Amino acid sequence: MTGSRILVTLTLLVAIAAVSACGRRGALDSPYEAAVQARKDASKAHQPVPPEPEKPVKDKKFFLDPLI
Repeated sequence: MTGSRILVTLTLLVAIAAVSACGRRGALDSPYEAAVQARKDASKAHQPVPPEPEKPVKDKKFFLDPLI
């Protein structure tokens, strides 16, 4: 009985540690922001600079957007 209880406890601890380490805190980068940052990093490191990203277009409002 104690062997199975220890196994369950260890499994739960490993699962909690794995889930708590996922992701990153803060706002997500849009693809445009990531491309701009990649250009800045490449120019600082004196490497070939990727092509300049296109500005994102504004999304049109959709009538079901408030449901999301």
